[in-house]
Amino acid sequence: MLNKNRSAALFEKAKNYFPGGVNSPVRAFRSVGGIPLFLQKGKGAHIWDADGNEYIDYCGSWGPLILGHAHPAVLGKVQETMQNGTSFGAPTELENQLAELIINNHRFIEKLRFVSSGTEAVMSAIRLARGYTKRNKIVKFEGCFHGHADSVLVKAGSGLVTFGNTSSAGIPQSFVNETLVVDLDNEAAIEQVFAQHGNDIACVIIEPIPANNGLLLQRKEFLQFLRDTCTKHGALLIFDEVISGFRVGFEGAAGLYEVKPDILTFGKIIGGGFPVGMYASSKEIMSTVSPEGAVYQAGTLSGNPVAMAAGIAQLSECLKPQFYTQLEEKTKKLSEGMERVCQNKQIACRVFKIGSIFWLSFSNQEAIRKASDIKPEGIARFNSLYHQWHEQGLYFGPSGYEVGFVSSAHTQQDIEKTIQIFERVLH
Repeated sequence: MLNKNRSAALFEKAKNYFPGGVNSPVRAFRSVGGIPLFLQKGKGAHIWDADGNEYIDYCGSWGPLILGHAHPAVLGKVQETMQNGTSFGAPTELENQLAELIINNHRFIEKLRFVSSGTEAVMSAIRLARGYTKRNKIVKFEGCFHGHADSVLVKAGSGLVTFGNTSSAGIPQSFVNETLVVDLDNEAAIEQVFAQHGNDIACVIIEPIPANNGLLLQRKEFLQFLRDTCTKHGALLIFDEVISGFRVGFEGAAGLYEVKPDILTFGKIIGGGFPVGMYASSKEIMSTVSPEGAVYQAGTLSGNPVAMAAGIAQLSECLKPQFYTQLEEKTKKLSEGMERVCQNKQIACRVFKIGSIFWLSFSNQEAIRKASDIKPEGIARFNSLYHQWHEQGLYFGPSGYEVGFVSSAHTQQDIEKTIQIFERVLH
């Protein structure tokens, strides 16, 4: 058994300071049970906890560390920038440089606004959609996660199209009533919601690659149907690419599926792990944002120079030839290796994957496009094996609903060792 005494002691102490002992709920390990790891160091594809135990990391700070931990290009650019200060609350040239790098390499972005998190990006994008269309209601999908802003912490009720129910205390019912919740992969539900409320729908927001509740890979035809329906009814289509943006390709899911949204939102991957987010659109729509337009949004840390520097370094690496092709090849090798182990042991298992994102599903389902299709017994099996993987040196997100991420720092040896550990644990 690994020694985790220091993590346990730190967790007990943390309970005195933070609700549940953590600053974000999933870190509490409630899904898998046991004591959360307190991490101390990361280098490349490996992390070390407070007790000195080493793991191959497939969480990567929940996705943004596409280059792995402590990448020398990112660290070098950050250290150089920090010598001149860490925050000004005023424009710097680094903002221009990162924006130019993104706009020159993403065909669906003409103007953008940097913020400090994915949640802030989504919140701002929804306000922008409402301000631009002068409408009130939004449509979201059951199984997609868009951060913790009031208007998106809403889950489905019963029926094909519903006014949702709040999924958090503290959200007024009046907020909830402006959010309509429908099922993924269901054209009929979209047609119905627009037939009932089309004149007051400001936007449809979706994770084009839903990756917060399993990996619910959508049909391109469904995404194109959303595009066409929004255009027909004068609503805006928002792609929440906080996870998929710059992860499945530099143009994210929009580029991969060749479906153009009206607004895109992005998260921490822009800043190499530093707190940053972004929303982006056409010049026309972005002209609605203050100080040009009437939609207000501001932030002292927006465009923070350290985060901008990290973003320039990280996204420059992502633009190198074959970067995404090599990532996809590693992910394919890992996924096929885990599936092969399960087949040899006659264990029901599918590893869904896209780009460098993967999700382990203990089931024989060929496709899972909706959260309601996820089998609870498969999640239970993942949870039962989780700590055994820890003991053998693998670190996944602490829930069977969480996806995994491969970074450019993962070596072929890391992948092979992971498959060996996976087989050993199942045996």
